[in-house]
Order: sequence, then structure tokens, then C-alpha cells
Amino acid sequence: MKYPVWVMNVVPADSDQDTLGVIYERGFIGTYQDWCEAFSTYPRTYDLLHADGVFGTYQDRCDTTYILLEMDRILRPEGTVIIRDMVEVLTKVRAITDGMRWKSQIMDHESGPFNPEKILVAVKTYRTG
Repeated sequence: MKYPVWVMNVVPADSDQDTLGVIYERGFIGTYQDWCEAFSTYPRTYDLLHADGVFGTYQDRCDTTYILLEMDRILRPEGTVIIRDMVEVLTKVRAITDGMRWKSQIMDHESGPFNPEKILVAVKTYRTG
């Protein structure tokens, strides 16, 4: 990697899979977060966000747009979001990220194209006034 990056591992507070212990065991930083609330990041912004099932988890609790706006706030320009979720959820997420002028692409799951879970990779564009 050419430049140092800030990565924060965030586990949904009400997740069925509590992976924060594994994150700490590997020497990474992490926290619990309810994505319907603002995320305390002071004084940092991040280069990479990985959201595994976050939008499917919160789709009945808060608006997807609010979660993406919060991600936009804490993500550095040209930062990347990797979102793993069901294809129906990712289609909605991609429509919003495209409206935010992020460059995004939906890719197949590593087990193949017939898996209903897909991966969305979105890059926040660098905009100037």
C-alpha cells in the first residue's frame, strides 16, 4: 500500500454475529455502532468502510439515505465503502450512492453469481467548490 490508511471496524450494536473480539485479537481497532445514530469519529475520518449486512439489518429501523450520509461524512474524499448484503438491498443502496456522485459497482459473491448476497464497492469522489 502506497499511503497509510485509517480503518475502523464497526459492528452493529444489535448484530447476530459479534465479531468485535476477533477484530481486537488481530490488533485492529473497532467499536459497536447503531447506524441509525450519528457516529462519533472526532478527530478522524476514514479511508475504508466495510459494511457486512448493515443495510439489511437497519432497513426497517431507519432510512438508508441517512446511513449513507453518515458514511459520507466520516469517509475521506476518494475513500472506499465495501458493502456486502442481499442484491435487493444493494440495488437500493446503489441508486442512492449514484445520486451522491459516488462511483459504485455491484459484484458477485465469492461463491459465484447464483448467491443472492452481492458486494457493492463504492468510492467517494473528490469534489471541489
